[in-house]
Amino acid sequence: MPLKLTTYYHGNDIPELPGNNTFHSTGLFRIYEATPGYTPLLIVASEGDRFVAKLLAVVRRSVRMFPPGIIKRCEVYGTGEYFDNTADKEAIFSELLQRLTDEALRNAFLIEFRNLDNAKFGYKIFRQNRYFSINWMRVYNSLHSVEDVKERFSPSRLRQIRKGLNNGAQVREAHSMEEITEFARMLRNNYSSKIRRHFPSILFFHNLEEYLREGQSSIFIVTYKNKIIGGSACIYSGETAYLWFSGGMRKTYALQYPGILAVWKAMDDAKQRGYQHIEFMDVGLPFRKHGYREFVLRFGGKQSSTRRWFRIRWNWLNRVLTKMFE
Repeated sequence: MPLKLTTYYHGNDIPELPGNNTFHSTGLFRIYEATPGYTPLLIVASEGDRFVAKLLAVVRRSVRMFPPGIIKRCEVYGTGEYFDNTADKEAIFSELLQRLTDEALRNAFLIEFRNLDNAKFGYKIFRQNRYFSINWMRVYNSLHSVEDVKERFSPSRLRQIRKGLNNGAQVREAHSMEEITEFARMLRNNYSSKIRRHFPSILFFHNLEEYLREGQSSIFIVTYKNKIIGGSACIYSGETAYLWFSGGMRKTYALQYPGILAVWKAMDDAKQRGYQHIEFMDVGLPFRKHGYREFVLRFGGKQSSTRRWFRIRWNWLNRVLTKMFE
């Protein structure tokens, strides 16, 4: 039976779909849809009346400081979700990728596939569709093999956590929209470009609370004298917790170590919820130092090499980069 592909641009049009991958869920689609500067698209593959796969992508505005300019880039986390274990997943992915490439390059200058669970999956298919890969890094902590997440922390990290709490900092999960708004404003004002150049609208964090099913995301805040001075945001999928955003007012409240407490709380909560791993997103390229990667490695994590796949709209530039990264 031939494979049918359907592309959805509006959340209200999406039917009830199977699956438990948060990065390809209708809930995350709705978060993107309700966030300024984000335009999601969901491609669903079916055979007859049976759904076999889905792939969620988002086109977002990206502001460059130098040279100054605004471009649109399409981002995909993973390579989709597949519902039939007996199906040829790479054959299905080939059709999904061709459809996505055609759809996304109408509006986006760049397509990027990141956070690949299996760096080898779809290698030939990406190449056939003129994508090029760049080696990247992943940092994750195994939670299932420890009783307490602090067992693998460095001695200096343990001292900082104790000092932060002894100096009056408190850390807990945020619940009200007022707390989430204050957290997002704090993070935007104090976010280091060394971690990530892009920071979404504050509405993105409101939408995390509203559109994801209970237990699929959490926002943690670090407070001092009733002021939010740090925090972190996690999203959960499968057996893994993903630390998507974190930071703190480390210069103003150095003795409270807000950034460190925010990461520790996210890890400890993920352990209590029963997740097997926690992964730190956007830890950078392997051939250059990255401050955020060095920071999170002191929590006892492991780093491994992976890749990201890219496709540029300009064919001549895409050919040059493909030759460079062969």
